[in-house]
Amino acid sequence: MKVLVTGANGFIGGHLTKILVDEGYDVRCMVQPGTSTELLGGLDVEIVDGDLLDPSSLRLALRDCQQLYHLAAIYAVWHPTPSLLYRVNVEGTVFLMREAMEAGIERIVHTSSIAAIGVNPDGTPADEATQYNQWETFNEYVMSKYVSELEVHRLVKDGLPAVIVNPAFPFGWGDIGPTPTGKLVLTLLQGKFPVYFDGGFNGVDVRDVARGHYLAMQNGTIGQRYILSGHNVTYDQFVKQVCRIGGVTPPRFKVSANFVATLGKLAELVADHITHKEPPVVDKGVRYTAQKLFFDNAKAKRELGYDPHPLDEAIGESVRWFKSRGLS
Repeated sequence: MKVLVTGANGFIGGHLTKILVDEGYDVRCMVQPGTSTELLGGLDVEIVDGDLLDPSSLRLALRDCQQLYHLAAIYAVWHPTPSLLYRVNVEGTVFLMREAMEAGIERIVHTSSIAAIGVNPDGTPADEATQYNQWETFNEYVMSKYVSELEVHRLVKDGLPAVIVNPAFPFGWGDIGPTPTGKLVLTLLQGKFPVYFDGGFNGVDVRDVARGHYLAMQNGTIGQRYILSGHNVTYDQFVKQVCRIGGVTPPRFKVSANFVATLGKLAELVADHITHKEPPVVDKGVRYTAQKLFFDNAKAKRELGYDPHPLDEAIGESVRWFKSRGLS
């Protein structure tokens, strides 16, 4: 069985690729030209360059494959060219899915996000049936993931054999970027996260997210979405976990999210017009994450056989990763 993995050199993609190799698949890894393939080192895989905005490169990458895992995307809470997130995450996904249909791919797993699912105002965990409702807090990344999932659902009606997975916030070994979630751990370890605010989120071990992709390919129902989440925690609980495991002093002060969001607005103005570098916080990112972003993975457990690790393990792996890189 020949399998194509887009974004195979990314945080989740690297772990998924290792699973597929261990399971005996013939794996082709499509990576953006010029990006690091460190996480694929030592794996018996074929690596090809590909660009989601270049259908001819997608056609070549898909050739002779029977299955497709689509993970490639821009994951950023701020970008100097915001329109690029829509082009890559939405238009690129549509290009890839159309080429996959033309190539006769038998089965597809599309990586969406919990960002494409709504949030319950009362803080109870949302599930796959919770309608998107973040019209006041979305940023370009959130909206691009929501719209790209809508496009996949639309193409399923035309015969696209796709299963959709919605990962929560992943932590663990191999966060090269680091991702926005990894930066949260890193800033705590470096003592650069002096305060925290109300709200919470769902943290998950990246190994579980990768395994969930594999299980979705094996057991998922075409056209269905599956939340690949781990454990719901408040920010207070999370920062204390990270600092305990990392052996650092936790932030002492809780501040209002509105205050931090205001700082985010100012930081974005500086980034947009002066530095053109990613700001430490962004307005809508704060307002989105200051909610209780809690999610229910019962469907994935029931239908896929999904079984996430304790969050302490994921945090421990993340802390060890950053320490091994000399970053904390």
